[in-house]
Amino acid sequence: MSSKEEQNRVLEALGAVNEPDVGRGVAELEMVRNIQVEGGGVTLELALVNPATPHREKLERDCIEALKSAGGFSAAKVTIVNPEPDTEARTRETLRNVKNTIAVASGKGGVGKSTTAVNIAMALSFTGARVGILDADIYGPSIPTMLYTDQTPEAPEQGVILPGVAMGIKVISIAYFMRRGQAAIMRGPMVTGATMQFLQQVDWGVLDYLVIDYPPGTGDIQLTLSQNAPLTGAVVVTTPQDIALTDVERAVDMFEKTGVPVLGVCETMSSFICDGCGKEHFIFRSGGGQRIANSIGVPFLGGVPIDPKVADSGDKGFPIVHSHPDSEPAKAYKQIAESVAAQLAIYSAESGHYLKSFQLDWQAM
Repeated sequence: MSSKEEQNRVLEALGAVNEPDVGRGVAELEMVRNIQVEGGGVTLELALVNPATPHREKLERDCIEALKSAGGFSAAKVTIVNPEPDTEARTRETLRNVKNTIAVASGKGGVGKSTTAVNIAMALSFTGARVGILDADIYGPSIPTMLYTDQTPEAPEQGVILPGVAMGIKVISIAYFMRRGQAAIMRGPMVTGATMQFLQQVDWGVLDYLVIDYPPGTGDIQLTLSQNAPLTGAVVVTTPQDIALTDVERAVDMFEKTGVPVLGVCETMSSFICDGCGKEHFIFRSGGGQRIANSIGVPFLGGVPIDPKVADSGDKGFPIVHSHPDSEPAKAYKQIAESVAAQLAIYSAESGHYLKSFQLDWQAM
């Protein structure tokens, strides 16, 4: 085991290395774990504050360079690991093994909310993060259609549900337990019960991110989720026109009243590039998402252009981030997911959330 002096030497050498998404030092954020010094070499683990960071290689490279130059070590090995859920999460009853819970919501239907949810989940998963998606739209579940499911959910014992698996993403939806085309004919208490069952009885394992696809509007299901799920933050989806923007304000107001931080606004159907003339057309007006984000004081996460491949990919069960990763909509969704992950990391660091979480013993997953 390394001596305290040797560990302090390592931490001092890493003092100038910043976590790019948060802008604070890796030592200050207590990201450095399991330091081992032997001879002239050092090995350590770096527990990420942002499991979806695109800067893994840069962090590793910067740490090794600092250890060799400032620390004077002849050899250095840095292993990047994803964080476990924090102590507070482990003691709660709901979603105890989920690190970050993201609500994807809209004030009205038809704005591409579910499409946004599955593409954010897919983009986060592609970074190496452990991701799940909960389809909370009980009356209109669409996630199983949009995600080709390799393994459907199971209930091996009373009171426990194992989620399905879709291209590496864990998934649950009421649609898996209904016949195709069957309507969910439920009154309010039954819907609330089904929602709570998904929150409390699904065994997700350990997740870095759980994306919850909210129903449109601000009704019973939304209120149940916002009051009972330990939401880390919310993403609100809109289209550019004013009629959609007024509904965004209602969705944001709901999250504010239930104490859920709004991570930002993303805009779908931003514009259309004509494949004949190459001209950009703003079919639903322009700039609405940016304007509403500015007016309510939250980040604008980005706009997604109209492309028939988005709908076609979703209908076939392979989101555009998966099926056409180099397309403009896929790039936009990946940028939105990256911004969401960065916002979560900043929020957690500023609130001290990650400082508490690093009191656990870390291990590579």
